[in-house]
Amino acid sequence: MAVQNLGRDEVKRKIEAGGVTVVEALPESYYKEAHLPGALLLPHDEVDERAPGVLPDKQAAVIVYCASSTCANSGIAARRLDELGYAHVYTYEDGKEDWQAAGLPTESGV
Repeated sequence: MAVQNLGRDEVKRKIEAGGVTVVEALPESYYKEAHLPGALLLPHDEVDERAPGVLPDKQAAVIVYCASSTCANSGIAARRLDELGYAHVYTYEDGKEDWQAAGLPTESGV
């Protein structure tokens, strides 16, 4: 299945409905500063080694994001998850900056 991009409202709806895993594709320092509520850390350059531990169910819905539409990490990580056989992978290309600009809450720390 091809990776699909979701807008902020759809990401928010999916998070509120549950049944989706949200992952940040940036390095740990960015994740510690602020991340979307409930998001897990899976840097784009660690997908191959860490995805099975972070995302054990390849049939689950996964939304991958990074900082903004100018950050390529979410697309890189999402495409790799798709190649690894994850069936329902989405990106939120506008990312954390768009989320925060809309006044939506983030979390900090690990």
